[in-house]
Amino acid sequence: MPHIKKKILLVDDSRTVLLMHQMLLADRGYELLTARDGQEALEKAMAERPDIIFLDVLMPGMDGFSACQALRADENTRHIPIIMVTTRGEPYNVQRGYESGCSDYLTKPFNSNVLLDKLEQYLGE
Repeated sequence: MPHIKKKILLVDDSRTVLLMHQMLLADRGYELLTARDGQEALEKAMAERPDIIFLDVLMPGMDGFSACQALRADENTRHIPIIMVTTRGEPYNVQRGYESGCSDYLTKPFNSNVLLDKLEQYLGE
């Protein structure tokens, strides 16, 4: 049986952060998708059905909290693990993240091993 690549949707308005994520994950056999804001994240998630989403909070237009709520409200995307990855580590923002439906919450800058551990935890690898 052929191995099906797991899809990861990386959502951040910073090209630098997206590039760092891509470099970290490039050699690990995942299919990497990117989006630059919440609206694009919703469109990509609906079209591509990723296995996990790493979602920034502070973005132009639709922020990560709103995008997360929209993903959870849709039958087709509500099961996808969503990990918020943000500089906003204040308890209020962490609480908002979980209230909006995220599966987990990472604050930037993060240790790359923590991100990889989260991937394994949620993708069951």
